[in-house]
Order: sequence, then structure tokens, then C-alpha cells
Amino acid sequence: MEQPIRMKNNGQINIVFNAENRKALQKDLPIKEILVQEIPHQHVALKEIEDELKSLVGMEEMKRMIKEIYAWIYINKQREAKGLKTGRQALHMMFKGNPGTGKTTVARLIGKLFQKMNVLSKGHLIEAERADLVGEYIGHTAQKTRDLIKKAIGGILFIDEAYSLGRGGEKDFGKEAIDTLVKHMEDRQHEFILILAGYSREMEYFLSLNPGLHSRFPLVIDFPDYTIEQLMEIADRMLQEKEYLMNRDAERKLREHLIILRSFRGPISFSNGRYIRNIIEKSIRAQAMRLLLEDSFEKSDLLTLTSQDLIFEDEEKD
Repeated sequence: MEQPIRMKNNGQINIVFNAENRKALQKDLPIKEILVQEIPHQHVALKEIEDELKSLVGMEEMKRMIKEIYAWIYINKQREAKGLKTGRQALHMMFKGNPGTGKTTVARLIGKLFQKMNVLSKGHLIEAERADLVGEYIGHTAQKTRDLIKKAIGGILFIDEAYSLGRGGEKDFGKEAIDTLVKHMEDRQHEFILILAGYSREMEYFLSLNPGLHSRFPLVIDFPDYTIEQLMEIADRMLQEKEYLMNRDAERKLREHLIILRSFRGPISFSNGRYIRNIIEKSIRAQAMRLLLEDSFEKSDLLTLTSQDLIFEDEEKD
């Protein structure tokens, strides 16, 4: 059985979330037993972050990884206090997966945790894409990239669809952005954390564009697509938060739609949790119009989404 966290020859740690078909071991390793135990009361920062992580569907391996990083940093501080050797590891990360699998949400939570642990002075998240880094003439790109890094000092610089920086070939200014990032990852590696995100295959190609990139990301994290049950749970949590619910016919209609959608649409074109959020928002608007026309405002009516309120993208085009 594959372990949740495994060390590769290049020194990177690969973590897989929501792994399916994973059979339980007859006897767990001691470290796993430690990770599921109650956290001692003095670790307030980790407890607060763990409470926030409970609101996320799946991602069990990420939740476990966060505990391990916290433990490693905490124990390093204890070793330092006892005069033992300690090492400062760069915590730059790569998130690989399809849209809507929680990458930005997790990055924001990591920033909060590292700020509480004094790993980062601010813990804020700066989100960027190709247009925020790549300029229009020689030298412009390096300056734009340096400005973004400066804004991210004390926090996290999160670059989505990072592979787009390498799509223009040798003469494209995206390569200049990559080179600038690599330099500052080394020069200021403990002042900010860089997280690059994008589709798995494209990110593998992106790593090959600069020989210094691969070794600078000690944490490579895979975000698999959500299962149908997890998508239904996401929908249920979103509705609870807004004080709505679906009746049984609506639940059945949504489940059947998701099964068909996942069967015929490619994984890259399906936006996972983002798709569910869009359905919920459209359905709430459709319910509002239906109740207005029916002149029906009982509490049960106001709470309940019916199957006729669920409007999907393919139905809108008809």
C-alpha cells in the first residue's frame, strides 16, 4: 500500500488527497497513530487551523501533512532551545490538480497557520497569474515579478496556471519571470512562500523549463477530483451555510446529473467544487422567482429547493 507521504529520489515529498481504493493496513504505523490522537491543549494555533480544516470536504492527507509540518517546526524550536542542531527547510510548494479542487482555499489556510507559528510574519495570500508577472518589453517582466514578490514578503505568493509562463517559447518574456522567481526563491527563501498551481501534466512540463525549479519545491501536492459523494457533501454544506435544503427529488436529480456529467465530460473541463457552487447559486435564484410567481412564502417553502429549481448548463442552452 502506498503511504500517504512518500519521499522521492529528488527530495520532493508527494502528497495525494482523497485517494480512492486505499485499503486499511492490518496494523497502522506508530506515526499514524500519533497523527490521529488528540492534539495537546498548548498547541492552540494548530487546533484553530484544524477546526477550519474540518469545514473542507476530503483532503485527509493535507490535514495530516499540516500536522506534520507543525510538528517538525515545533520540535525544531525545542531542539534549538536544547542546543541541538536544527535545519531550516524551504517550504515552497507545488499544487497539481484540476480547477475547483480547493487549491486556493488550502493555500490561504496554510498562510494562516504559518503566521500563527511565526514562520511567516503576515501570513497573507497574494494571488497572481501570467498577466501579473509578464511584461511587454525586456526588463519589464523582471520588475513586475520583483514587485509581486515584494508584496508577498511575510506571506504566500500563489501563482495559478503557472505553466502558462513557459508556453511562449524561448523568446517569450515568461521565461524571464521564471528566472526571476527562481533567483528570489533562493535569495529570500525564508521570507515568503511560493506556491505554483496548475494542471498535473502541464506542471510537469513547466518544471522541465528551468533546471533550478524542480529542487526548489520540497512539497508537491496532488489534488484529485472530488468523488460524486464528496460533491454531494459539498452541495449539502453550502446549502446548510445559506439555510437552504434540497428535497429528495432535487438530491436525486443533482446526483444523476453529476454521474452523467462525469461520464461524458473530460476531467479538465469539469470545475469540481466551483461547478457545485454555481449550481447552488443559480438554483437559489430560480427558487426565488418560482416562489414569487406562486406567491408562496411559508417557511418550509423558503427553505426548500425542489428539482424544478435545479437548472444545469446544458438545460440553459436548450
